[in-house]
Amino acid sequence: TLFRSANSPSASPVSLGLIMGCDGGTIPKRHELVKGPKRVEKVDKNAELIAQWYYCSLTQETLKKPIVACELGRLFNKDAILEYLLDKSPDKPTAEAASHIKSIKHVVELNLTDNPAWQGNKGNTKGDKYDDLQCARFICPVVGLEMNGRHKFCVLRGCGCVFSLRAMKEVKTDACHKCGREFQDDDIITLNGSKEEVDVLKQRMEARRQRTKLEKKSKKSKVSATVSQPESSEAVPGTSEVKNGAGPAVREKILFVSSSKTDADESSSDKVIKPPSEAPTKRPVSEVERRSEAYKSIFTSHSSAKRTKAPNWITQTANYY
Repeated sequence: TLFRSANSPSASPVSLGLIMGCDGGTIPKRHELVKGPKRVEKVDKNAELIAQWYYCSLTQETLKKPIVACELGRLFNKDAILEYLLDKSPDKPTAEAASHIKSIKHVVELNLTDNPAWQGNKGNTKGDKYDDLQCARFICPVVGLEMNGRHKFCVLRGCGCVFSLRAMKEVKTDACHKCGREFQDDDIITLNGSKEEVDVLKQRMEARRQRTKLEKKSKKSKVSATVSQPESSEAVPGTSEVKNGAGPAVREKILFVSSSKTDADESSSDKVIKPPSEAPTKRPVSEVERRSEAYKSIFTSHSSAKRTKAPNWITQTANYY
């Protein structure tokens, strides 16, 4: 059988195998020769949960405070979002996870509650410590459930406090359980929700942004309408208002009078005060004489200023002491 040709009808399968290959004693298996349907690769649920709840959706780095959430419920590092928004270069990478974020107002900073049982990498100095993936860094402040992906969590868009959906259903209220701020049903954002929940959040996001655009347009139209209207002229008080005392207050002149004068002199000095509406008149000599000596010593024409000795005009040294 070794010398029969492969095309002969009497050739057996064994002879065909010996002629066409299998040298060296190799025996092929059926799955190597027959091509069947491709197997669907199953995604590890634990790996998917760890990727969503422990790593940033934009940079795939470990989540660190401050942590923010978008309007679709995805978690990001705040530093990564700021760098993404500030990067205006043409080589900016386009990320589908953050394509809907156009401003820092489109994200909410999370007010998280730390888990007292979480130790992190404190005791893992040698690398031989068991890494418990079920122990999360944050918990629900009401029920105490760990934020590890096994339970659904939500964030309030107004204040940023994070709770489990079980706590929101069991304790129904219109105020936040942590800070007491009021909220509505539209303010609840489910974190890392299913595809159906993300579609609902996307519809709410689009409706909210459309509403803000309309409000801005209405405000601009109101401002333009007020500017276009002619401004009313300012009311000028007439002579009747001035006579009745409704006009602007008149400032009176204050005169410096020496303290040695008596009350009778002060009463007489009050008579000299005149409102500015009258024509200016020259001050009498008696008024100048009543000035105090301290007031007169300010000027260089005073006798005390004439008695002072000046230093040498060349060396500027005070040799008169």
